[in-house]
Formats: sequence, structure tokens, C-alpha cells
Amino acid sequence: MLAPYLGEYSFLEPVIIASLVVFVVDLIGNIVSFSNRFVNALVTAIIFGLIFGALSYYGYGGVAMDLPTSVPASSP
Repeated sequence: MLAPYLGEYSFLEPVIIASLVVFVVDLIGNIVSFSNRFVNALVTAIIFGLIFGALSYYGYGGVAMDLPTSVPASSP
């Protein structure tokens, strides 16, 4: 993790990174599609699929969390 100091909000880091990736992909889609809404959505989806597939294939963007595996015993 890049930001271990976030504690219980550690899920925010991948969400922020993914939001930035989607913003850049949408910006590229808007530039390529020449202001047609349907083509813009199609180009954005294709570019996002390519980038997301590449990031997933090379192992980037994973979320690691430590969860308890057993329930603590309750006191009477």
C-alpha cells in the first residue's frame, strides 16, 4: 500500500487511483470521439477495457486487507 497511515480508510487509495485512471480514459475518449455521445461512450469503454485489462494482467490495482479469521470468544 502506498498510504499505510489511512487505517480503516485504506480502501480509499485504490478508489482514488481508479478514479484518476477513469478520468484520463474519459478525457482520451472525448478527444478521439469528436463530440458524438454514442461514439464517445463506446471509445471510452474500449480504452478503459484495454487499460484495465493491462493493469489487471500485470498485477496492478490489487487490494490487500487483513481480516480476522475467527470470532473472539465472548465472556459470560
